[in-house]
Amino acid sequence: MKVDVITRHSVANYGSILQSYATQKAIEGLGHECEIIDYTRYDEQGKNKAKTLCKNSSVWNKNSMTRFLYYIIQTPNYLHAYNKFKKYRAVFLKQTKEQYSNIDELKANPPKADVYCAGSDQIWGKIGTQECDSAYYLDFVPDGHKCISYAASIGRENVSSEIIGCIKAFLPKYSSILVRENSAVDIIKKAGIENAELVLDPTLLLDKNEWEQISSNVKIHGKYVLVYQLHNNKKFERYIKEFSKRAKIPVYRICPSTQSIIRGGKPIFMPTPQQFITYFKNAEYVITDSFHGTVFSIIFNKKFIDILPKDTGTRITNILGLVNLKERILGSYDDFSYIGKDIDYKETNQILDKQRKISIEKLRKAIEE
Repeated sequence: MKVDVITRHSVANYGSILQSYATQKAIEGLGHECEIIDYTRYDEQGKNKAKTLCKNSSVWNKNSMTRFLYYIIQTPNYLHAYNKFKKYRAVFLKQTKEQYSNIDELKANPPKADVYCAGSDQIWGKIGTQECDSAYYLDFVPDGHKCISYAASIGRENVSSEIIGCIKAFLPKYSSILVRENSAVDIIKKAGIENAELVLDPTLLLDKNEWEQISSNVKIHGKYVLVYQLHNNKKFERYIKEFSKRAKIPVYRICPSTQSIIRGGKPIFMPTPQQFITYFKNAEYVITDSFHGTVFSIIFNKKFIDILPKDTGTRITNILGLVNLKERILGSYDDFSYIGKDIDYKETNQILDKQRKISIEKLRKAIEE
């Protein structure tokens, strides 16, 4: 069958593109054709990203002068990142020929498929300036067609009435609802919908060997601490400097944007997705506040530390709870006991192998039954 997936594939973010790739590979591995619907909201396109983020900022959205400064400084950065990742997507993903930027375009000319899937990532939470985007709830799918989700995420435990309204309005037509966090299962069930089940993030459906197959050669001699930081946090930055000093190995920082270059460590500016994977594979330590940074640390059995972001840490605590690694969450910025301390991955790998098989089988049933 032909399965069309709508997900956050076009955000200039490594987790977004790699989870889209993994979803595509998992569906193809079941013997079906997979296509990623090339949907990028107008307010998330590179030329408009700065305005969107500024509207959500209490610091920069104060007056016309602060907004103007933010636009001038950040628009070139976001446009550059968007265009760079657009090239990466063309290589990694099988996308629809038609490009869409709003729900009306999708409804007017929906892509043709046997099954429509709301894919992974934070698609059922606030996106851009909109509390709830019905496109990610498959509102555009013609009547009578099969709707499912795989590893869809709300992203947080406390949700708005608008999101609850979208859940109640759009999810009843789904024959299968597979989500990424226990909190999402609870929210959906409290909204009166009973068929929500937990599955792994799609990046975890591919094992270490499958990810290594698309890794590439990068030249770093010696051990290093890999930092992948997505949120502003001065304490995080001070911690990695002290960690590096005590561990006596250098810090390499993956920089998905120009502003992250100034945060400390040797910058790795916008590596390819293949290089991104390789930096995780070869790292001695990983320090991250990213869900997918955590996932790739686990896949490659790295010594890692999680510094939870303020509002969206639920997805990280969920996966760490599943594989019994919650002790990798940093509790104090004075704690450097992780240095030289190995992780026994035997139990973790066994859990993942089992859960991977369960999740793939749930995906198969969702598509085929």
